[in-house]
Amino acid sequence: MAGAQSDFSQGSVKKLILSQALPLTVAQTVQLLYNIVDRIYIGHLEGIGDLALTGLGITFPVIVIIAAFTALFGTGGSTLFAIARGKGDREEAENVMGNVFALLMASAVVLFFVCYFFRRDILFLFGASEASFVYADQYLRIYLFGTAFSMLSTGLNGYVNAQGFPKIGMLTTVLGAAMNVVLDPIFIFAFDMGVRGAALATVISQAVSAMWVLRFLTGKKAIITLRRRSMRISAGRLKNILSLGFPGFVMQGTNSLVSIACNTQLQLYGGDDYVAIMTVTNSIREMLFVPSMGITRGAQPILGYNYGAKKFERVKEGIRFATVVDVVYLLVAWITVMLIPRALMGLFTDNQLVVEQGARMLNIYFFGFVFMALQAAGQTTFQALGKARQAIFFSLLRKAIIVVPLTFILPAVGFGVEGVFLAEPVSNVIGGIAAFTTMWFVVYKKL
Repeated sequence: MAGAQSDFSQGSVKKLILSQALPLTVAQTVQLLYNIVDRIYIGHLEGIGDLALTGLGITFPVIVIIAAFTALFGTGGSTLFAIARGKGDREEAENVMGNVFALLMASAVVLFFVCYFFRRDILFLFGASEASFVYADQYLRIYLFGTAFSMLSTGLNGYVNAQGFPKIGMLTTVLGAAMNVVLDPIFIFAFDMGVRGAALATVISQAVSAMWVLRFLTGKKAIITLRRRSMRISAGRLKNILSLGFPGFVMQGTNSLVSIACNTQLQLYGGDDYVAIMTVTNSIREMLFVPSMGITRGAQPILGYNYGAKKFERVKEGIRFATVVDVVYLLVAWITVMLIPRALMGLFTDNQLVVEQGARMLNIYFFGFVFMALQAAGQTTFQALGKARQAIFFSLLRKAIIVVPLTFILPAVGFGVEGVFLAEPVSNVIGGIAAFTTMWFVVYKKL
């Protein structure tokens, strides 16, 4: 059974992608509950909900920076891991996974100390006001103690999925997120801890997820196990991990950069309420984008494995299938937002003024959401096939080169606060078309 699960060069490509994508989607949905449930509960805190929600929005860039370093090592290593397995090089696959574990642990320690001891300066740099800083600081000072747990559970879970055990990978996040859903109301309301309670529930839940994934990877069921001897970092291997992981790092890092730019501009042109609206908008985008991520991440080990095995027609079939499914899904998601923006905003706040303002911003922000499928198709293909330069360029293009400058330019030329929300759809259209077109002619046509 283990051999059948792990040999991606056999059987229907479509079924293999779906068998990976569906559990991943469930797992990512549950993983997202860590932050979404926190925001929903906190947004409904009596008297302080909107301001506390703004505080959580200010901490978002820090959380994304942690995720960026997780992607740098985790995603870069998982691509090498899949290719090594496709070539039948078991020893190299084991060494890659061990190196990634060591790198995640080392970076978690550094990130904790830097972010914890400089958190006041960081939060004000990221757009906090005096009022919102109180809640941002309450959340972050506890959340940071879970840095290692978060990085290990997320960064190593890909190695469970890449061995053909997506259901085990799904349980990594299901267990932690289910615990978070249960603990949140207990700590926030029953123990009257407010924002601190949300952070504590998240840390405990992340610890459970990390223990689960480590238990599997060091156990007998894993095809490739995590061993101490494989944790000695090789300079050549590190270079390859960083090269392939850098696109994911850039994607996450530029998400943080965009969030910082948005928060500072929204404070300037709109104030704390609009930072809260952007926090909700990002939450809705994250929820709706999960199936898209499940499809593309589910396809990635299949594409990488078959590329390593030189089964290029299967690679092309996988690219086509994942792209079509993603386009159809994101089109439906876009239409849904256009139809019920007020209901979506109402999940996070009782403030009707924020709901009305937020509904209008949602319609602007999600315009052209379907073009994200083209960006994802190009990005995933480049990463899965080890095309690091292209993946890095298109990561930078959409966020750093288009979104961030527009976030500053559009409000200044007369669009005001709406310009901050308009920058995203413009980048979706331009970036998506550019990434997909390049992938199709430079990679797909040459396979």
